Amino acid sequence: MQALRKFTSSATQNVQESATVVMMQANTPKPEPYKVIKPVFQWSPEPFPKERFTIDCSNKDLSSKATNQDLVKQIRDTYEDCGLVHLTNTGLNCHQQMREWATAIVEKRVEYKGGANPRKEISKNVYDVGAPNSAWLHYHHEMAYLSKSPKHISLWCKHCPEDKGYTYVCDNLQVTEAVLDTPFGQKLKEKNVCYVRNLTDKEYHKDKDQSMIYNHWQDSFMVDDPDLVEPIATEKGLKIEWEVRGKNRFLKTKYYVSAYEYFPLLDKNLLYSSVADDYMWFDSWPGIDTVSVDDRPLRLTYGDDTDLTQEERQEYVDIHDRFGFPIKWKQGDVGIMCNYRWLHGRPGFEIAPGEKRELGVLIGETFDRIGHVDGKW
Repeated sequence: MQALRKFTSSATQNVQESATVVMMQANTPKPEPYKVIKPVFQWSPEPFPKERFTIDCSNKDLSSKATNQDLVKQIRDTYEDCGLVHLTNTGLNCHQQMREWATAIVEKRVEYKGGANPRKEISKNVYDVGAPNSAWLHYHHEMAYLSKSPKHISLWCKHCPEDKGYTYVCDNLQVTEAVLDTPFGQKLKEKNVCYVRNLTDKEYHKDKDQSMIYNHWQDSFMVDDPDLVEPIATEKGLKIEWEVRGKNRFLKTKYYVSAYEYFPLLDKNLLYSSVADDYMWFDSWPGIDTVSVDDRPLRLTYGDDTDLTQEERQEYVDIHDRFGFPIKWKQGDVGIMCNYRWLHGRPGFEIAPGEKRELGVLIGETFDRIGHVDGKW
């Protein structure tokens, strides 16, 4: 059984302007001159031809994969070509039917142990997305902050309002080429990165306000005994530190790795990092957006533990924005993407009365991260 999570949401209107930097409100306790870097999810003109990844299923038999191996082959050929597949006009309306086609590529299950996001398990290997609707989600590779990362993910749409609620994807081949042409990209290549997470204690916070909580170590590692954390962390390539403040206990994890990852299929290194794993992930997260950056649950540093500059973070965002575009969901649509070749994210949104957005997500089998390979640039 595959790892599946389900969530409901919506999205704002498309923004077609260059990336902007907006000042944080004066009443937020952030060190000056902190600036919030807001992604715009620009997509005009679209930087990737949709005919390469879109499969119109209007006249196709989708009763099962077993009865339509021609479509299965078309999906796999499209995926091999560009790492992205969008099945549309399927006529499907139930999660299990769409999940059947989502597994044309994503076949093996993965558990979400050690994950950063506060996803609650709905049923076995079924997770809630865990992010508030109003927060924008920066482009990211799924679980890039662990030594075992998914090869691919798949999404499908049961409900989506017209002209909103899009998932955005970003072409990492173009991103990698662009970033390597900059001093910043060369600095990432030289220094590597470190993913830092600060996880709170569920027991301590059980009777307290949860609005400023991102993720407890019990939920991330799916255990309640702190002695069981280290073996799981070691398996995920994480170094851990426990910090006790009075009756409160925090778990800090660190993962040192290249900012790039070798992709065997293309025999080259691709950028495999983004600001989504930095404290700026919370710049639009209600409750946590007012917390000092030093106390936020995530931080991305260079591999020598020094911080990125705000100008470097802006460059990260700008480059990803140049090569992103929306998957324009309709009921029954299925999307499959290679986690090496594509990133995904979305703008913040509000759900209007009578509107509903419901997607299913499968996390595919994992690979062992090795970082970049010399001579494969």
